[in-house]
Amino acid sequence: MRKLIYKYIALGLIATIPFASCTDFLEKVNPNEMSTDSFWKDNNDLEMGLTAVYNAFKHAQVLSVPEEYIRTDMCYPGFGRPNPSNGNAPYYLQTFNDASAAPNNKWQALYKGIFRANQVIEAYDDILPTLDTEEQQETANLILAQARFLRGLFYFYLHNSFNNGSVILYESVPVDEEDFYQPLQDESVIREFFMADLAFAYENLPTEWDAKLAGKVTKGAAAAVMGKAELYAENYDAAAEHFKDVIDNYNYMLTENINDNFSEATEFNSESILEIAYTLAYKSEINIWDDEQVSTGINYSFSPVGGWRAVLPSLSLTYAYRNDPVDKNDPRNWLRDENNEIIEDGDGNPELRKFSLRTSYSLALADDESLPYYQVLPGEAAQFNNQEYAYFRKHTNWETVTNERDIQPSQRSGINMRVIRLADVYLMYAEALIKGGTDAGRIDEALSYVNKVRHRSALQLIGQPSSEFSSADFNGVDYTAESLMEHLMYVERPLELSVEGHAIRHLDMRRWGITKERFEELALEEYGVEPYTIVNSEGKDLTRWSAILVRGVEGGGYSDFTEAAANYNADAHAYWPIPNGEKTANPNIN
Repeated sequence: MRKLIYKYIALGLIATIPFASCTDFLEKVNPNEMSTDSFWKDNNDLEMGLTAVYNAFKHAQVLSVPEEYIRTDMCYPGFGRPNPSNGNAPYYLQTFNDASAAPNNKWQALYKGIFRANQVIEAYDDILPTLDTEEQQETANLILAQARFLRGLFYFYLHNSFNNGSVILYESVPVDEEDFYQPLQDESVIREFFMADLAFAYENLPTEWDAKLAGKVTKGAAAAVMGKAELYAENYDAAAEHFKDVIDNYNYMLTENINDNFSEATEFNSESILEIAYTLAYKSEINIWDDEQVSTGINYSFSPVGGWRAVLPSLSLTYAYRNDPVDKNDPRNWLRDENNEIIEDGDGNPELRKFSLRTSYSLALADDESLPYYQVLPGEAAQFNNQEYAYFRKHTNWETVTNERDIQPSQRSGINMRVIRLADVYLMYAEALIKGGTDAGRIDEALSYVNKVRHRSALQLIGQPSSEFSSADFNGVDYTAESLMEHLMYVERPLELSVEGHAIRHLDMRRWGITKERFEELALEEYGVEPYTIVNSEGKDLTRWSAILVRGVEGGGYSDFTEAAANYNADAHAYWPIPNGEKTANPNIN
């Protein structure tokens, strides 16, 4: 059966590729009778195969955003505090195992992408000698570079996700039955393989594509992933070199507003380095939740308005966002009246925003009346009861609809997933500088890149005043390599990059060696909730009973991660285990 799946490519590729017209369809060979030998004929076939590889990248379980973040200090699995009971609870409680859905689904999704990429890569070798012109050969080489980038990325994710990096290596499409039953390879073998793919992609991909091809991978994306790989391997100078290449050579820029990185209206912006394109185009011939749909259902996991509110911000993350200090000298933080006149406090100083721009665009808070939420005040749109004191705005359609179920006919989302963005690279570059040396020049440069990220959101800058941001408000703290690294670990990266990308927080915590102690520390913290009353759109008072999160036992005495602190074991939980489905099917895995 496995042999047939890859002998006949209909299930692997053709099912995902739409035909251009009825006439074209009638002229096609029956795909159920189409073997790999008869399909791959020219660059058009390679491009169709590459489309299937990109479609595999869209599979929700490749990134597994809800599951990967619920296993960190960042999230709580929906309602039910203090005893979560939904399907993501085992990841929060650190009780998952090799039979759990997340590792099984992620493993399958990543290898599906690898098998599709291998088909394209092998077909390239067969087709190349038949191409007559240099232009055709260049087109084929661009297709190969994209396929190798995506295969390298899939293996990079497997290496960082499963079994200490020791996973199965498929360098080619399996043909005979024994080809499917490969043993686990040492993590160093897997790393060498994906780095070679990424290096080839880096040398052969363009720096940019025409606008109509936005979403295709680029040389800058390859550099960014190689930088991540070197950072994760603690090769700090090599990582810094890749990150500086990304920063200097591809015209990436931080967007003016951090929300541009979460909004559907500002997709493929100047900050985006690697992005998964989604669309509300709906394939009525397949199930609404089928993996081959070109929209995403992640909005349902995060939204409390028509969604499942299955992923909520943790107590500590919410408290940190609520206390993210603003730059009092930045006019973006000055409140204005209906005539755009600055509102002053009793001392004649501008009255400041209650929460930072970064906080407001990341979380919905009941007492944050600076931004609407599903077209009304946050406290009117969502319940903020039952110890639900905040919701993520990210991944939801709060700007454009009144309820996630307004999106028809699919009720899914078309918001693109920004996988890597420049702010992430700035902060990783800062870390590479800190870890790669302790001289003052490196620390000053690292501090500058952290402040670039903070200044974009009009946050109070850290360190001593500098000429780069001469009018800004600084906290006046003298940072050492150690204290600046602490800031990156516990403030800047979690607040800037919450629930984004591929398992960013989990991988950060694991490589810094702080996961167990972080859970133990947070388990000792206690928080309470207080009510908040708003005036709704009908002019009536509306009280939300869990609206305001405060530190201390007053108001409830809630804690997070008590079970995680007791249950977490690095040997069992730092990586996803090899799925039981693979171990059962493959006799070469012990």
